[in-house]
Amino acid sequence: MDGKNRKDIKPGLKVEIVLKKDQRTGKRTEGVVKDILTNSSFHPHGIKVRLTDGQVGRVARIVG
Repeated sequence: MDGKNRKDIKPGLKVEIVLKKDQRTGKRTEGVVKDILTNSSFHPHGIKVRLTDGQVGRVARIVG
């Protein structure tokens, strides 16, 4: 499942995100959602989240 709909993402969910510095390469970072930073219900590039380790990026894929 992709991370374009805000309703699909909840704190505590394991996801793969693309960090700002990795947008050109598309390299993904795995982690657990702490905060949802995008206010709109949909975003074409993925909902922006903060992981429990503090990294911020857009959700590319929901792992579990």
